Amino acid sequence: MAYIGLINLLLIVVNIVVSYKGLKDHSFFDKYSFEVDNILVYKDYKRMVTSGFLHVSWMHLFFNMFSLYAFSTSLELRMGPSSFLTLYFASLIGGNLLSLLIHRNHGDYSAVGASGAVCGIMFASIALFPGMSLSFFGLPFFSIPAWAFGVLYVLYSIYGIRSKKDNIGHEAHLGGALIGMLVALCMVPEAIAENYPTILSILLPGSLAVYLIITRPHLLLVDNQYFKTHVGDYDIDDRYNLERMDRQQEIDFLLEKIHKTGIKSLTKKERETLERYSQSVN
Repeated sequence: MAYIGLINLLLIVVNIVVSYKGLKDHSFFDKYSFEVDNILVYKDYKRMVTSGFLHVSWMHLFFNMFSLYAFSTSLELRMGPSSFLTLYFASLIGGNLLSLLIHRNHGDYSAVGASGAVCGIMFASIALFPGMSLSFFGLPFFSIPAWAFGVLYVLYSIYGIRSKKDNIGHEAHLGGALIGMLVALCMVPEAIAENYPTILSILLPGSLAVYLIITRPHLLLVDNQYFKTHVGDYDIDDRYNLERMDRQQEIDFLLEKIHKTGIKSLTKKERETLERYSQSVN
């Protein structure tokens, strides 16, 4: 049983090392962050994984790694190291896939962070340990049952995706949480009988939200002042506003995108940039 917690600690070390490199070297950060056009247009699929090991600040890294450590030890013991590692990466990719689906037409959308993977670990723990409760600030009277936290978190994520009233990457959180719970249940199916009320209360609203996102994407359209003024912002929780390429690099990028996917694939901002360039050379 000497392996207990080793995969957890290894993941924390890798996150720290890669995040340190990204914080010191912006070109490294740009090369490996989640960026819609680079994934969909240039097929740079490695970003679906590598972006989960980058963070925009030390505080961002600390909160994710603290949450990962807090939830991982018992989970790794029950599942074993290989299954735990599979769960981690499945949650990471699942969260990014939902983000990619929702933001597929937002070419300049960018995000980083381990939040999707961490949410997968958290919700796998909720599924496998029905008696677990979550304590805040280390105080027992600031604790709630894990099932209640799970339900509220899913509902909050759904609201956040729909309202777009903050800069938090709710899509990656919800996708990672649902995939993490499903993968854990596939690996430990006996947990279904032990904890099915909690599992259903989380999976049903979460799955319904994903279904509506896929079949009725117009429900995500919003028109509020916060979204208008912050649409390009990315903050401590998954989003980061990348520096723009210089003028010629930007034009080359837009022309390559048109060549590959057609002019209709350009965002409104990209079309305005191309139009300004055309006017300046005439």
